[in-house]
Amino acid sequence: MEATVTVEPDRCCWDEPVRIVVRRLAPQQPVTLRASLRDEKGALFRAHARYCADQSGELDLTRAPALSGSFVGIEPMGLIWALEPEKPLLQLLKWDVQTPFAVELEVLEGHEPEPRRVLGRTVHERAFMRPGVRREPVRAGRVRATLFLPPGMGPFPGIIDLYGTGGGLCEYRASLLSGYGFAVLALAYFRFEDLPKNLSVLDLEYFEEAVDFMLQHPQVKGPNIGLLGFSKGGDLCLSMASFLKGITATVVINSCVANMLSSLHYKNMIIPSLTGNICKCKITKSGFLDPKNVWENPLEEQNHQSLIPLEKAQGPFLFIIGKDDHSWDSDFFAQIASDRLQAHGKNRPQIICYPGTGHCIDPPYFPSRIASVHALYGATVFYGGEPAAHSRAQVDAWQQIKTFFHRHLDGKNPVTCSKL
Repeated sequence: MEATVTVEPDRCCWDEPVRIVVRRLAPQQPVTLRASLRDEKGALFRAHARYCADQSGELDLTRAPALSGSFVGIEPMGLIWALEPEKPLLQLLKWDVQTPFAVELEVLEGHEPEPRRVLGRTVHERAFMRPGVRREPVRAGRVRATLFLPPGMGPFPGIIDLYGTGGGLCEYRASLLSGYGFAVLALAYFRFEDLPKNLSVLDLEYFEEAVDFMLQHPQVKGPNIGLLGFSKGGDLCLSMASFLKGITATVVINSCVANMLSSLHYKNMIIPSLTGNICKCKITKSGFLDPKNVWENPLEEQNHQSLIPLEKAQGPFLFIIGKDDHSWDSDFFAQIASDRLQAHGKNRPQIICYPGTGHCIDPPYFPSRIASVHALYGATVFYGGEPAAHSRAQVDAWQQIKTFFHRHLDGKNPVTCSKL
């Protein structure tokens, strides 16, 4: 091996950018950079790009454009966000946030489709808990969750984090967000331990228990908390904000303004699910299900009971929208929410729309999930999005989410305008 590969910093959190530089190459030498990662089950993910060194024999990914490969152009983090599974349709997820992902970076000679000679190699670790972040499993009453606390004495602004129809206890977004000064509760609500095995019926009182747990925790700064929800978790957050006390800021990512996929019970009230017609599901050229048009219009009279009464909520809303979301029409649903709030004399919600962005908006640098096997459909579903645009959206949305919560939970007022 002849070249040196430097990653600065050599270890960081997954949502942080790095600078990748290759030195000791020949002037204008053609090389291929390859990144590889194995997930917790041993599945291999890879990305590659072809470059040419500059006149001094250096290759800096913040300045040099990729000529071809998994991406093109100047993409300093392309070797991370463009990782693709060796076995099609696998998703890169993190279940054990206490261990990092190790990314191997190699420099190979030439631009051949299968370059063989390795010129340099290094390993870069990407963690999911910043130094000092504490992880506390929660089994309180019915609540099944994990609480992440940032470094320091506290108390800290509190957030409950909900994922979608995959079920289980998903911690990686909560663990990363906690590193920015928030106490974040990753909350499971089905398909985990003794929780319900499916989504047929959900009880809002379970989520009320989680809110009470947070507000009573000595490390959580009251008298209110925030909510963050993706997909099905988003409409649950809207219901929580509308019916429960102690919630003052709500962020939803590609969610519906009506109750979806299961009936929601609270005391003597039942909100039915918005109805859908699976016959309206389209099939893409790749043979994937495209369910965007499956769901009925919640504004039609027969669907009014499924609408969530957002006007009852105490605090502001932020809607993060992928304009190419194919799970459902998130953009249309956000506009319904805006119209409903203004019709009741409430402030218009903040809505940020991202072109070329699909349904699954994760923290920065996660590879885009364009399609995968859906737990409820039992088939491969097309989620939408174009990888480069989707990656840029994830970076911007993450900053917007942090800014929103700091402003409304922590009294800080940074001004962050969306760049996209």
